[in-house]
Amino acid sequence: MQITVQLTFHYQGGEQARIAYQSLEPDNRNYLESKISNNDVIYEIRGESLPTVLATVDDLIFSEILVEKLLKIEGD
Repeated sequence: MQITVQLTFHYQGGEQARIAYQSLEPDNRNYLESKISNNDVIYEIRGESLPTVLATVDDLIFSEILVEKLLKIEGD
């Protein structure tokens, strides 16, 4: 069975989205697809097992939180 998850991170501006995308891209290569759309970075994760997909999602969210802290982005 193929499992697909799409995550979208919304930023306050296109520059923040670009920085986040470029910061995470080296670690994400060959594991997931990603793209920038306006102020969003969209990730698509595919896998054969739920534990593998969830582990990838968890790693991605953790890494994105670090980027937010570095950019000093505050939540709404």
